Formats: sequence, C-alpha cells, structure tokens
Amino acid sequence: MSSVMKRTDMCGELRIGDAGKRATLNGWVQKRRNLGGLIFCDLRDKTGIMQVVFDKDIDEKAFEEADRLRSEYVIGVTGIVRERESKNKDLPTGEVELFCEGLTIYSEAQTPPIYIKDDDDVGENLRLKYRFLDLRKPRMQQNLAFRHKVTKCARNFFDEEGFTDVETPMLIKPTPEGARDYVIPSRVNQGHFYALPQSPQMFKQILMVAGTDKYYQIAKCFRDEDLRADRQPEFTQIDIEMSFVDQEDIIAVQERFLTRLMKEVMGIDISTPFPRLTYQEAMERFGSDKPDTRVGFELKYLNDLVKDCGFGVFAGAVADGKDVRGINLKGCNDKFSRKEVDKLVDLIRTFGAKGLAWVKMGEKMTSSFAKFMTEEEMNAIFERMEAEEGDLLLIVADKPKVVFDSLGFLRRELADRMGMLDKNQYNFLWVTDFPLLEYNEEDGRYYAMHHPFTMPNPEDLQYLESDPGRVKALAYDIVLNGVELGGGSIRIHDQVLQERMFNALGIQEEDRERKFGFFLEALKYGTPPHGGLAYGLDRLVMLLSGSDSIREVIAFPKNQNAVCMMSGAPGEIEEIQLEELAIRVDLEEKKDIE
Repeated sequence: MSSVMKRTDMCGELRIGDAGKRATLNGWVQKRRNLGGLIFCDLRDKTGIMQVVFDKDIDEKAFEEADRLRSEYVIGVTGIVRERESKNKDLPTGEVELFCEGLTIYSEAQTPPIYIKDDDDVGENLRLKYRFLDLRKPRMQQNLAFRHKVTKCARNFFDEEGFTDVETPMLIKPTPEGARDYVIPSRVNQGHFYALPQSPQMFKQILMVAGTDKYYQIAKCFRDEDLRADRQPEFTQIDIEMSFVDQEDIIAVQERFLTRLMKEVMGIDISTPFPRLTYQEAMERFGSDKPDTRVGFELKYLNDLVKDCGFGVFAGAVADGKDVRGINLKGCNDKFSRKEVDKLVDLIRTFGAKGLAWVKMGEKMTSSFAKFMTEEEMNAIFERMEAEEGDLLLIVADKPKVVFDSLGFLRRELADRMGMLDKNQYNFLWVTDFPLLEYNEEDGRYYAMHHPFTMPNPEDLQYLESDPGRVKALAYDIVLNGVELGGGSIRIHDQVLQERMFNALGIQEEDRERKFGFFLEALKYGTPPHGGLAYGLDRLVMLLSGSDSIREVIAFPKNQNAVCMMSGAPGEIEEIQLEELAIRVDLEEKKDIE
C-alpha cells in the first residue's frame, strides 16, 4: 500500500506569488484531458481546484500513471508551481498550475451516479441517497464551513459573556404536550419509554435553580411532526438561559450576539436596537407574527368602510364578526393579468379562504366587486388603501385568522415572485407581547402559546382567571426577513403563580405531577427570576448562507418523509430485540420507505 504524500498546500490556496515553489497536493480528480505529450488534470479538495500538468518529458512514469486517472480518483501529486500561459479567470488559482514530478493513486472510483458540480440539476432524493458524493460539491463544502463559522462565533461569544456550556439529557421522560415525542422503549424497565427532547426547556430552567446563572448549549432537539423546507425531525438549537434578568437584559445580549455574528461571518455592520412590533401590531400590519419588512404591502382594515355596503360578501362578513382587509401591491397592476389574478385564490385556499376580491387600477379601473358598490364606497376603499393608477388591490373577507394567514402569505409570496425580496438585505426585528394562551374550540380549553412556564405580563395577571385570552406573555421572537430565528420568554419562578397558570390551562393536579413532577419539586427550593431564548441554528445558517432549505445546511438530513435516503433509516429491528423490549409489531401491511 502506498504511503500518503504529506501535503504542503490545499488545492484552492496557491496563487501567482507561489510560482517556483515546490508543493504537494492531495484530492479528487475533477476531470482529466490528454493532449498527447501533456495531460491536464483538475484536482479538487474542499478549498477549490488546482490544475495539475503531467509532462511526459518531465516525469514519464507519472505521465503513464496519469493516463489511468478518471473522475473522482483520489490522488496525491508533488511538483513545481508555475505561472500558466493561458490564464483561467474563473478560478482563484487560474494564474498558476502544478507541473507534476510525482503521483500516487490512493484509490480508484467507479463512475459517480451524480455529477460533482453545483449545477448538476439532480433530484433531491438522489442527492440525499448519495450524500457522500453530494457533499463533495463546492457549494455543500462551503455550507458546512459556513455552519462551522456560525457555531464557532456563537461559542466564542457566549463564553466571553460568562455563559457555561452544559449538556442536558437525550433520554427524558415523555410529556404529552406540544408536538409529538419520538419515543424509545426501555429494555431494563419494560413497558416504560424514554422520549427524545423537543427542547431542553425544563432542564435549562433547572440549571437556573441549580445556580448555573448563565447557560448555553448547541443542543439537538427532536419533534415527530410533518416536515417542510425549514423543518427536520432532528434539528439544532443555540439554547440560552439566564438568571436575575428581565426581558430587556435578554434582548440586549442577543442584539450584541447578532451584531457580532453578522460582522464576523457576513462582514456586515448592522445597527441596534432592532425595531420592535407587538404581536398585535405585526398581525394587523403584516398578517404574520414573523413579518418580512423588506417590502411594504401592509394590510389595511376595511370593516368600517364596508359594513353597510352593497357587496354582500363584505357586509355579511362584518355582520358575522369577521374581518375585511386588503393589501395594495403598489405599481404591480401590469405584472398580473386578469387570469393570473383569478388564480391567486388557489394560493390561499389552504388557509381556508373561499375567495379573493380585487381591483386593477389601470387607465380604466376594473374590479371583481365594484358593480355592487357605490362610487363613494369605492373611493373610501381607495383612500384607505392609498390606491393609485398602476396598483393592484387584493381583499379577503373571512375569519380574522384566515384573513391574516391569507394576506400575510400573499404579500410575501408575490413580492418574492416579482423579485422584490433582496437576499442581501437583513431586516431584524423583535416581536413581543404575544398572547399567553390560545383557545382551542375543538377541545374547549386554553393551551399555552409557548409553554406552561411562560411568565404572564404582570399588568394582565388580574385577568388570568376571568379572561385568560386577554393576558399577554413576557415572550419575544427574533425575526429575520420573515423567518423566526428564535424565541423565548421570561419564566415563572413563583410557585403560586405556576399553580394559577396550570389552573388556567385546565391541567389537573394528577397530570401536573405526572408530566412535570421533578421540575415542580425543583421550584420549591428557591428559584431565581430567569428567562431565555433558543435560536434555530439550521434556519439561521440557511438564511445567512442564502440557501433555500435547511437540508442544504445539514450534513445528513432526512427527506420530506423523515427518511434518511443514504442509510435507510428508519429501519426494522430483529424479532429478538422486540421480544427483549416486550413489544409486538402488528401491521397488516408494512409501508415501504421512500
């Protein structure tokens, strides 16, 4: 077996100033060209590509060996760096090449099932099946390196701020609240199960009870839920908790962190303090609690203008206690034909919307509802929505949630389609004053919007029993360009208040003990005021790297069916393992993994 040639340089690092230097490189063959007396080989490693020249007159043995090279062979070469006669302006190393004086072939390669290039145009499942090849692509290597820089910056910052990195357990007690747990059967304690943590929430609060004061962790979390572009069954958080702080203290620390992160990783100076919106204001203006403020198109309230109008859809909605709101796509009338406008309703059906009213403000105004309205009523709408010639007005009348979700989606989706969302613009903002509780009509009870340990706003405590839906939380989300980067809250540290919170949630004494017993026991022995926040690391890296999916910034992600196409997970286990766990799998038909 050949010994490894000890490299002196990386393929993408050599420049014209290195001409005349002897260098040894290792890497993968990108491509090879035989021109008779010369063989040219592009050698690739994670830093880039270097052209290697095999000259029959310089090293005949190496030349003969080079004739065997094919794509993805792994080799080592040594030789002299020389200036290229024909420069390649597309390569950072394009002014130089390595004239080989020695070649070692470490391993051969079969023809790869996918091309090792960024623009291969291969389906995602095939890319994930051959992830070990997909990760060789320059873009994917850059994404892994970028993620490393983000994580390193976070570790350095929180260490300098006096935080302690503490690991919390992966095998915890199942708690049937929130998303579904991934559960693991116990062999030693048959009939009992562990859960994988959805977050380290209770443990990081216990660390505050324990006197850790400032905690952080790059934490793995797990949720058994339906997937989409920005979700995975396993994901990573930058998890943070602090003692003896209020909301302003936590926000100040995070703004310092994000300012440093953007400077170190992106080379961008951002200004603080970040803008803030209350939850109610975010919904009223943008139809979303994670608004993208790179474009306007803000929602306008129209109930007072249309409550007595001749258009039954609008007037009937107001009479039924619903909302009528609209957005003005300024200057976008000519970007959508009448047929294309009619198709927009298909985009919002998934949010429960049944229709979409519109006005095209061209040389001649056309509308789907104007014939039912008086000129005065239409002019009132135009004034409220600041309509001018060239604008396109879109209006939804329905339950407030349907209206917010539909218009919130449309304003961002259509702005994206029209190329109005600048990926190089970074609009950070805080959303605060979330509702403490959400009422579920099907269950006939309130649920915690965040979790049951979130501190209510002290000003609203008088309503906790009489009007729970009115109570705001000391909770906050950090949003970037329409994506929630992270969220957190001040926590309840008073036992009596925690009991009131459980009562408001309808959690009985027996259930409290069963679900949260160990945590509630800890609160009895002196709990400091505390609060925290957790960032979605995958989302953060996705946004800053300009990627379209978190699967692009995770080394080994699952597909949309929560399947690892490379390894085949999840898989079956042996019958003897099921017997040891006292588990029986009784399925009429097993579903194929794909």
